[in-house]
Amino acid sequence: MTQDQLKQAVAQAAVDLIVPQLTDRSIVGIGTGSTANFFIDLLAKHKGFFDGAVASSEATAERLKGHGIPVYDLNSVAELEFYVDGADETNSHLELIKGAARP
Repeated sequence: MTQDQLKQAVAQAAVDLIVPQLTDRSIVGIGTGSTANFFIDLLAKHKGFFDGAVASSEATAERLKGHGIPVYDLNSVAELEFYVDGADETNSHLELIKGAARP
C-alpha cells in the first residue's frame, strides 16, 4: 500500500468507529494534515448524523465548510464527542507524536 492508501484506510477505520456513536447533537474535533483531510472527506458522507465540528486550523475549517459541515469555535461548545487527528510518529512506548521531531 502507498502512504496515501494507508492514511485513507486509517481515516475509514476512524469513520467506521465514530459514525455509529454520533447523535444529531455531537460535535467532532478534527486536526490538521493529510490524514485528517481523508477523514473529513469520508465523514462528509455522514454529515446528517452529527451537529458539526471544531477545527484545529483554518485549513481544516475551510475543508469542513466546503463539505457543508458547520464549524464551531472551541470556546462555544461544551464538549467534543471525539477528536481525530493523525500522528506523525510513534515512540518505543507506542505513544503517538504530532508534529515534526525535534532534536
